[in-house]
Amino acid sequence: MEKSKEMITCRVISQEEIAPGVHDLLLQADAIAEKAVPGQFVNVYLDTNGKLLPRPISICEADAKTDTLRLVYRVAGEGTKLLARKPAGHPVRILGPLGNGFPTEGENVFLIGGGIGIPPMLELAKRIQGNAQIILGYADKNLFLAEELGKYGPVYVSTDDGSRGTPGNVIDAIRANDLKADVIYACGPKPMLKSLKEYAARHGMECYLSMEERMACGVGACLGCVCESTDTDAHSNVKNKRVCKDGPVFRAEEIQL
Repeated sequence: MEKSKEMITCRVISQEEIAPGVHDLLLQADAIAEKAVPGQFVNVYLDTNGKLLPRPISICEADAKTDTLRLVYRVAGEGTKLLARKPAGHPVRILGPLGNGFPTEGENVFLIGGGIGIPPMLELAKRIQGNAQIILGYADKNLFLAEELGKYGPVYVSTDDGSRGTPGNVIDAIRANDLKADVIYACGPKPMLKSLKEYAARHGMECYLSMEERMACGVGACLGCVCESTDTDAHSNVKNKRVCKDGPVFRAEEIQL
């Protein structure tokens, strides 16, 4: 169930580029940090005349003890370029936590992240109750967050260019290392999620997938981020689900890929 959300103005504690085009942003975000669960996201408002729509960014870490929120994101357009230039001490307005997160149960699980779908795996790895094997897919040798994730379980890497780990994708890494699990929790690009849904079905595994879609409102009102579902949505009366409100985490059988 989605937790209550708040709009707050928080403060940038630090920001750095940890891989080409990938930024690590730490915010003082009291009211949101204490409520967030793995897999949720926040809407970041840039408060400029030309950038009215917020940018949805997944939560990498949420620390209730220090009231901090960590966002690791890729610079993809003008909005995230503006965000990447915000220095320590600068105010940032955010809404969250938004959406529904991952369960944290499972005795033997795969935590799978691809590209910018890797950051939400860190908070999930910290909170998972069972044994986790962590499979990460990268484009190249820039293995951001891999070392940190390694504190919570064995890490297996695939790279598109073959420069590190197993050449190919995350399923290639699973096969190359003969890995076994009962549950898949994954976030990443749609082709990766489609392959994992099929892999889980063939192996009789539970599977939870975090969808990535362009969003406008982030709270389920505009229907700008719908994905095709296997059942009829009570809100729209068609076979759609709102990624921001009904997700971003879904059971694999709920959605069409």
